[in-house]
Amino acid sequence: MDPEPFEVGHVVREAINILSSSRNRVEISEVLGTIKCYLGGTENQAPLKEREEFTRVHFSAFLRGLVSNLSPDWIELLTSDQQKELWDSFFLEGPADQVFLVLLDSIISTGPSFRLMKVISILEQFLQMGGMSALMWEVCHQQAQAGLPTFQETLLNKVVCLPDHLCNKLQGNNLPIFFPQNYFPLLATEIIQVLQRISDSLRGGLDCSISFVSQVLGKVCMHGRQEEILNVLVPRLMDLTKVDCIWQRMCWRLVECVPDRWIEAVICGFIQKAPGADVLSRLLGNLVVKNKKAQFVVTQKLLLLQYSYVTAVLQNLLGYLALDSLRRSLLIKVLKELLETWGSSSAVKHSPVEQQLYVSKAILICLSHLKEPEIESNRQELLTSMMGGMKCHLDSNLPRVRRLGMIVAESISSRITTDGPCLKFQYEDDDETRELKSLQQTARLQLPVTDLPNAGRNDSSSATPKAVSKQSGNPHPAALAVPEEESDLELDSDDDLIPYDMSEDKELKKMKAPVYIRDCIEVLTGSEDMDKWEATMKVLESLIRRNSATTREVSMELAKILLHLEEKTYIEGFMELRKRALVAVTITDPVPVVQYLTAQFYSLNYSLCQRMDILDVLALAAQELSQPQASGKNKPCSTQSPCTLTVPCSDSSQNWRRVVDERIKSKTRRLAKSQSLVEPACGPNKFSSLAGHFFFPLIQNFDRPLVTFDLLGDDHLVLGRLAHTLAILMYFAIHTVAAAAMGKSLLEFVWALRFHTDSYVRQGLLSAVSSILLSIHSEQLLEDMTDEFLETQSWLADVAEKDPDGDCRRLAWQNLLLMENLLKKTLRSVPS
Repeated sequence: MDPEPFEVGHVVREAINILSSSRNRVEISEVLGTIKCYLGGTENQAPLKEREEFTRVHFSAFLRGLVSNLSPDWIELLTSDQQKELWDSFFLEGPADQVFLVLLDSIISTGPSFRLMKVISILEQFLQMGGMSALMWEVCHQQAQAGLPTFQETLLNKVVCLPDHLCNKLQGNNLPIFFPQNYFPLLATEIIQVLQRISDSLRGGLDCSISFVSQVLGKVCMHGRQEEILNVLVPRLMDLTKVDCIWQRMCWRLVECVPDRWIEAVICGFIQKAPGADVLSRLLGNLVVKNKKAQFVVTQKLLLLQYSYVTAVLQNLLGYLALDSLRRSLLIKVLKELLETWGSSSAVKHSPVEQQLYVSKAILICLSHLKEPEIESNRQELLTSMMGGMKCHLDSNLPRVRRLGMIVAESISSRITTDGPCLKFQYEDDDETRELKSLQQTARLQLPVTDLPNAGRNDSSSATPKAVSKQSGNPHPAALAVPEEESDLELDSDDDLIPYDMSEDKELKKMKAPVYIRDCIEVLTGSEDMDKWEATMKVLESLIRRNSATTREVSMELAKILLHLEEKTYIEGFMELRKRALVAVTITDPVPVVQYLTAQFYSLNYSLCQRMDILDVLALAAQELSQPQASGKNKPCSTQSPCTLTVPCSDSSQNWRRVVDERIKSKTRRLAKSQSLVEPACGPNKFSSLAGHFFFPLIQNFDRPLVTFDLLGDDHLVLGRLAHTLAILMYFAIHTVAAAAMGKSLLEFVWALRFHTDSYVRQGLLSAVSSILLSIHSEQLLEDMTDEFLETQSWLADVAEKDPDGDCRRLAWQNLLLMENLLKKTLRSVPS
């Protein structure tokens, strides 16, 4: 063993022993001064070899010894100047990487104490004095000299996750500098300082690695902090790379060295923050040519696999591909893939309109960047794609989709047509149309992302294209426009003829409607005869109600067919016919059909519309079952939205006034000589024994998210409809055996969601409270649910005063009035 390392290690161990055992101020200060000689920067500094040995082998152990001795009594042995010069200096002047790890490990392992607060204070000073830039600079040197990868990986995790560690440890006592919104901008500033030192090193002819800085940037972006770090980093890099080629190459290298697993987050952040395609090209260089993962992200993922970015981001991305000759081949490739997606009939049918709008914008931007030689070499392929895509879009039933097809087809036609007229359509000119047309300009000025309007808007506006040529036999609603000079010549006198009055004409129906339910099932599942299919839909409900026995035999099959049934051809009121038929099946064979519908509501692979249809059917069936049927026959009920039957979400005050008036009228004795009132229809409440089958399966799984269905997440509309439906079921179960159990479960449901952010959901919850108050006997309500009653009353008072939604406030006041009336009624009934 060399004598020098042995001597340094012996001195350090002796110093740690003295610091842990001595309480002599002079001795402690002398020991700290002796060890500080190994740090350098003093008059009596140790030889270079000893200093290197100390920092490489013994420095971390000595720092841990300093932290372990921290206590109020021990630190008071040093004056304030000695604390700064002899204690703090080891942490603020020593090797930054080791200091940072020791400080963070000490914070994580130390409980609430003086030691913890002192270490946190030192870490705060470390960050404020540029410790992070010193840390990254040291690691960059270590990488250039083949440093330890395990140590660097540990350091990377600690640097990126510092706000998480401090937040978990300090909870509500965290310091502002450790907040993510403050820490990551600070880290970005430190990165710029490190890059400046690397730039100076390169100008001096010295090698230096930038890999660790790239890893820090990549991991921060991957953790979702692009906004905080790139808001500082991108503007500074923009300025530094304008005229300095070394800074440009460093910036390219900075992005190229980001590991593949993090490159997507970095690229997306740069594309969103760059104020133009030229700036993005200056920052990224030819990254997409060199890195296959980056090429996939830019040419596939950002264009074809998502559609969330605004138009300015698309302009940055595609303009970046167009600005360099090495990248223009990728622009042509992207355009062909976009046109393939745009011309796919499956994509037009099944993709959201917003995604089709996104793809259309990308195509128009690509076309604006194409040069004449590129158009000439791809003319035939563009023409083929245009014809196929135009047909798919014009065949769509959605006006907005048809309009997108027309605009893109016009743009392609204008670029590939050298002589002769171009395609021209007529459609409504709105903001979306004007924006799409503006993207066709070739030399469009690239504005910053923040200055452009949000191009991801989802305004759906109608477009009813009109064919200009009146003699065309094209069945599509759009046709090629005829030039003005030709249209004038083709005018004839037919326009002066008076048209026949066909207002009283009726279409002749030659198709005979089915008379058996099984025939209806066969038509709905396999027939391609549209007339027969339409006739079946119109008679299905009446057949179900007339043939109860047969319906019970096939009720499950019929319910499945109707739930999944789609409109094959246009039928006026198709959704109403389908819903009424489902209600009729539910009324005829309630238990199995209700069990099936409630199970399917929480199943996979159903659209939100189908789930809301299930809720409507259950509410309508409950309403019909609860009505007295004196004649013994099922009477079909209206299929209006059940949310407005008893507990509406609009005009609630008038409706609840009607409800209260009806309840008062039913309990009022009128002693007057007048014509006797007609006896209302009487009969058993069929819903009484079925209420549990309707109610409990719907309420038990609302908090279990599915892959495509999350009531507590984004599906607020369905959650609101569920709350209204449960309120309706509760109201129709008035004074039934299950009413008390239903009310208690519904109150728990309301209590769990009472602070929901969506006003429609809160309206449903308030309607549910109204149903509980109206359906359960007041004595039973106050006796069995006293605590819940009082808590709900307090919540309603808060809603009535502070809720921002006016309907919610009105419903809360009405519920408070109902509660007050229940309390008065109960008190009057108590014997004095």
